[in-house]
Amino acid sequence: MRYTKEIFDILSKGGFISQNSISQQRSHLYDAIEDDFESYQEYYRGIGFLLEGGNGYYYFSRTENKVELTDKVQRLAQWIDRVDFLKTFNNTFGSGFSFRKSNILEQFSSDIELKEKARSLYPDVKTNEEKMEKLIADLERQGFVELENELDGTYKVTAAFHYIEELIDCLTIIETEEA
Repeated sequence: MRYTKEIFDILSKGGFISQNSISQQRSHLYDAIEDDFESYQEYYRGIGFLLEGGNGYYYFSRTENKVELTDKVQRLAQWIDRVDFLKTFNNTFGSGFSFRKSNILEQFSSDIELKEKARSLYPDVKTNEEKMEKLIADLERQGFVELENELDGTYKVTAAFHYIEELIDCLTIIETEEA
């Protein structure tokens, strides 16, 4: 277990370590966790963090009180809108998908539904370009996308995007069962 500090630095800030990360360091950290998951899990449990694994990614979770849970649900609602927007842009948007901000902006000219969904993304932001910059920054900050090519502005969706998709799927299943 040589990388406890590096892993902690990423995951303790709410980030993800994805299998298909562009960063060689993160891919290396993913492999280290994969090779010795139980030891890392036990180590972080000892300092109050729960190391969890998903479909090609790792993250920290924790038991939360009701106030924290309410805040988390509100943040999740924002991510539902963001994912809905991205799936409207391209229904194959997910792990491994590559895109440019310019691709999304070009599609605004011909897709009325996309324009409608963009309105509710960031109500305080006026232009679509600024909304896309903010959306991409949020995706990047969470570790859901990484800049693949700085020259042409291509981003790649990481395996961590499965996390938010799976959360949304859980909510959809619960909603369907109650209806």
